[in-house]
Amino acid sequence: MLFKMARRFLVETDKRCLWKLAWNMGWKGMLSVEKHKRRLRRGEVFPPFLYVSIINSCNLRCQGCWVDVAAKQQTIDPPAFHKLVREARQMGNVFFGIVGGEPFMHPHLLDMLAEHPDCYFQIFTNGQFITEERAERMRQLGNVTPLISVEGTEIVSDERRGRPGVLSKTMQGVENALKKRIFTGVCTSLCQTNFQDLLTEKWVDRLIEMGVMYTWFHIYRPMGPEANPQLCLTPEQQLAARRFVVEMRAKKPIIIVDAYYDGEGQALCPAATGISHHINPWGDIEPCPIVQFTRESIHSSEADTRSLRDKFLQSTFLRDFRSLAQTTTRGCIVLERPELLKALVETHGARDATARQTALNELKAMQVRTSQYNPGNEIPEKNWLYRLAKRYWFNDFGVYRGHDHRQTAAPGLLTQQANAPLSLPLVSSEVEYSSR
Repeated sequence: MLFKMARRFLVETDKRCLWKLAWNMGWKGMLSVEKHKRRLRRGEVFPPFLYVSIINSCNLRCQGCWVDVAAKQQTIDPPAFHKLVREARQMGNVFFGIVGGEPFMHPHLLDMLAEHPDCYFQIFTNGQFITEERAERMRQLGNVTPLISVEGTEIVSDERRGRPGVLSKTMQGVENALKKRIFTGVCTSLCQTNFQDLLTEKWVDRLIEMGVMYTWFHIYRPMGPEANPQLCLTPEQQLAARRFVVEMRAKKPIIIVDAYYDGEGQALCPAATGISHHINPWGDIEPCPIVQFTRESIHSSEADTRSLRDKFLQSTFLRDFRSLAQTTTRGCIVLERPELLKALVETHGARDATARQTALNELKAMQVRTSQYNPGNEIPEKNWLYRLAKRYWFNDFGVYRGHDHRQTAAPGLLTQQANAPLSLPLVSSEVEYSSR
């Protein structure tokens, strides 16, 4: 399997794209995580991977979208983006996830990325704006990978994305990227309407035949003003998804991404571990894309002239979010304990970072749900390469050590969680971390 994957990389990927992937994302990305681990030992958190929503607008209207895509368009302008990347580079960062809205609706997207050839950018996109011309530009840059969202069959895609003809337009974008031999990925937000169709070996084989180099099956999360909770997977389905990913990683020559488990199959939250945080189109710094509350911004003001480094290292809101998440569950605190998150937001006076200004009420109205944490049902990696990589560069970095979460996050205790006493383990002092 590994030989076949290596052959695919060498034969099916443009050599410039392959070099940038290996050097920028591989080698320098590894070094950025090592710097993160050293900072953690000092009680400092500056995420080595930043996700940046550069625009809120989108041409689609997906079910359960938490982004204000129909609101007045807001973009991060090029000077602010360049300043953000440069300051993050000073901390050792090289990887940036570019999200939206639809990033390709930003008029300066590829020009902005071209200014930073020493970094690597993953663009989360519906693919419909990837023309042959844009694909050629990405090939020339080399340090850009599109991650294109496919949400089901033609009928399901139209329903999930809120527009007709979505699948064919998206697949044309995939084809345009693959024609230029760009390192291309396809992702799916697994939910009730696509679980049976896309979480299959047949679909993975089709991606490989097309020339897709990596895929990502992430779990639908019911957030936003129209959360559509009926689309949520059951705990059994989430466990089946994890099992499927582990099995396919061991037998298929395609990279399969996951962001919520370590090599032993233990659940984790990337925001809780501090490996990633999110910047929204207004420049607000948030714990993650679905936690739309903030106390800091990447933009300077008369009241706050601190550097990006100091804003991250000195943020009591981000620090207390991580502490609360670490001591509450190994899964997603937003889904499992929304009332605790609401109390945290109110304690810090964190600002609603949405255009709609209803995020706190949405949090208050949320029903308690399960997330990736399913204690006693851990599924370790079978592929030694994934296990090795996760052991050193993607795990919990020791932040959950000493906390027993079995009672607070087990799938069968949802009613108990909702009625549990409210307590906030807020931390205002530095936390001592140790990495594996």
